[in-house]
Amino acid sequence: MIDKCDPREICKRASEALSGSHIQAIRALHVQRHRDSLRVTGQVASFYHKQLAFETIRSVSRGMRIENVVDVA
Repeated sequence: MIDKCDPREICKRASEALSGSHIQAIRALHVQRHRDSLRVTGQVASFYHKQLAFETIRSVSRGMRIENVVDVA
């Protein structure tokens, strides 16, 4: 059974996971709670970094839906 916690706490954990990453490109991305999901926004230079950000957040999301709207420039 997955232990559910406050969505605000999950959002905070997701933001901390990105900002603490050893990958510079994903540190400036933003995570916001949007209804019943987490929305990731910002811009990265490659699809790889976009996917890496998603996987980083997924590791702390506790089953919440993730909207990855990061732009690849």
